[in-house]
Amino acid sequence: MIFGKIDYLNLLPFHVFLKSAPLKTQVKKAIEFKKGVPSKLNRALNARKIDAAVISSIASKKANLKKLNFGIVAKNDVKSVLVRKNSAPKPDPASASSNALANILHLKGEVIIGDRALKAYLSEGKECFYDLGQIWHEKTNLPFVFGRFSYVKNGSFYKRLVAKFLQKNVKIPNYILAKYAKSRDISEQDIKWYLKFISYKIGPKEQKSLRKFFKENRLLKAEKKELKFYSFLVGTKRL
Repeated sequence: MIFGKIDYLNLLPFHVFLKSAPLKTQVKKAIEFKKGVPSKLNRALNARKIDAAVISSIASKKANLKKLNFGIVAKNDVKSVLVRKNSAPKPDPASASSNALANILHLKGEVIIGDRALKAYLSEGKECFYDLGQIWHEKTNLPFVFGRFSYVKNGSFYKRLVAKFLQKNVKIPNYILAKYAKSRDISEQDIKWYLKFISYKIGPKEQKSLRKFFKENRLLKAEKKELKFYSFLVGTKRL
């Protein structure tokens, strides 16, 4: 089994759970982890180079992927998916959902995601950024699902694993917190504070939010396509 791993703080409770999960020794030995950013894991899962991963929610809608009700959810503020104010437009190459969301919300500027975004938020201050989770909630009164667990095989195993995780209140050991605090240059206290903004269960509200997100993205793409076609017609007439 090859499992795609996004090594961001927002999935730290799940990674801790995987380490301590009561799995048979042969199963633990059979799991191979492939680290990558969301955009890389999107491509790897679609190409069946990995079996499962929490991938960008916008990539998870593909019909060839099976989905579970587990993902990276922000009920309101997210603190780690940002657009820098007064900056040139620049998508984050690690992202897919966040870049699309910034476009839907008509936010111009540099998109930043993950631990890099959280560190910038903490060091530069919230007034320097738009928080995409917060703005989506203000406009829709819905949470936002940034990532969703998707798989292409070994479904029964992943279903059991995810169900156990969602039932468990994972406590992160101090030594793991200290390790991540050092590697990310973010204090243990700030990591614990940040994780309070993240949840993992995709329930009815989250499903509604996903449907709205997908619809808004489709409409935006159609609008851009129409505008491009109109520009082409205008250019042709001038010739």
